[in-house]
Amino acid sequence: MTQEAFADKCGFARTYMSRIETGGANPSLDAIKTLADALKTELAALFVDL
Repeated sequence: MTQEAFADKCGFARTYMSRIETGGANPSLDAIKTLADALKTELAALFVDL
């Protein structure tokens, strides 16, 4: 899936998704939950091994 397609799936702008990916933006917990839902994974799974 392209970054643009994933951003659309999440309801985010592609530029915001790019900034998240490169560490240029710190997403809110709500945004992280949206990412987890789009990935069909549990929110806690995104924090494993941090």
